[in-house]
Amino acid sequence: QAQLAESGGGLVQAGGSLRLSCAASGRTFSTYVMGWFRQAPGKEREFVATIGWNGGTIRYADSVKGRFTISRDNAKNTVYLQMNSLKPEDTAVYYCAADPGIATRIESRYSYWGQGTQVTVSS
Repeated sequence: QAQLAESGGGLVQAGGSLRLSCAASGRTFSTYVMGWFRQAPGKEREFVATIGWNGGTIRYADSVKGRFTISRDNAKNTVYLQMNSLKPEDTAVYYCAADPGIATRIESRYSYWGQGTQVTVSS
């Protein structure tokens, strides 16, 4: 059974950095689009970033552009989210998602989801 497992979340001060990882298992995700989404308390889940199967297509939400970097290592079946210059408004549960389709910001297009990892940014 295909599974995605996020790690790397935690508590960090504003201006700090974190690197999230998402390890895929149960199938080879090297040909899948991978995405990161987040959900803050009391808010709907929102798109953060997506990367195509070969890294050729990358998209970011405007709120994280220039601060976050998505990347992937297909040999390790892992996708990363490097988060720099973190702000308190980045506090959320971050979810990894995968789909065999095209890179998209649309949450409903993703077939597989991880359980999420908490990121808390203190001011």
